[in-house]
Amino acid sequence: MKTIFSGIQPSGTLTVGNYLGAMKHFVDLQDENHCYFCIVDEHAITVPQERLKLRENIRSLAALYLASGIDPTKSTLFIQSEVSAHTQLGWMLQSISYIGELERMTQFKDKSTGKEAVSSSLLTYPPLMAADILLYNTDIVPVGDDQKQHLELTRNLAQRFNNKYNDIFTIPEISIPKVGARIMSLQEPTKKMSKSDENQKASILMLDDEKKIEKKIKSAVTDSEGIVTFDKVNKPGISNLLTIHASCTSETISELESKYKGKGYGEFKQDTANAVINTLRPIQQRYYELIDSKELDDILDAGADKAEFAANKMLAKAKKAMGLGRVKKKK
Repeated sequence: MKTIFSGIQPSGTLTVGNYLGAMKHFVDLQDENHCYFCIVDEHAITVPQERLKLRENIRSLAALYLASGIDPTKSTLFIQSEVSAHTQLGWMLQSISYIGELERMTQFKDKSTGKEAVSSSLLTYPPLMAADILLYNTDIVPVGDDQKQHLELTRNLAQRFNNKYNDIFTIPEISIPKVGARIMSLQEPTKKMSKSDENQKASILMLDDEKKIEKKIKSAVTDSEGIVTFDKVNKPGISNLLTIHASCTSETISELESKYKGKGYGEFKQDTANAVINTLRPIQQRYYELIDSKELDDILDAGADKAEFAANKMLAKAKKAMGLGRVKKKK
């Protein structure tokens, strides 16, 4: 049985891209693997957050994990800041990280460009992300391809620590889903769909109502050809909708191309909207059952306890390897 770790930031309601690119696949993974699903709230504060909204987003994300099919009897769902080993090991890994390699991170460049002041944590959070993963002897990390660079750094830091101190960390493998790994913006289909996009028509949020979903898909940017075919270079808008449609149904992109041959975009967009609505409807129903429930708190409490037990064991090994603290004498 493999150990899988995944973390999502609670910085706004998740999009259908987050669900199709990541969370949908988690449900299948938990049946044959030992999975840790972490709400990485300490990563969220690398940029300014409003405290009450952050707490609301943390709870909302936990409910969405469960509503999407994460089973707390099979997986460990917990909040990062409730397990202090994450920040402790994160600091230790900072000590073997190099400023140059952190400055080369694409997301640091993107989020800091043009800013008058940038939090130091925006530069140094990749070692914390590495700690998140390495604390649990993680074998596989399922991520979107935009996170591949950070995972490569995690692998480098683990190997560097193992070579310098003691061979204690598992070197994790990267897993990128082949279909639905990168859902694009409905308004700018050459960039990734984002929950932080200022254009509200660009992203379908997991909690959008049915009318809003339909309206967003019908207004999605396409082209004037009227031919439903997959061509990411010349037809990025239609290609994106085909990916969304295929990810929400059991149909392949090839089958969808044949199904809508000669039918134009109107019918295709309506059916794509229906596919998204039918996918999200049961998730939304379960979400609203959970969001204000004691059940959600009980699950998060149990998840934190379980994660803390495993994380503290690895943290103790790492501290011993680096020479931190005292070697306590047995009584």
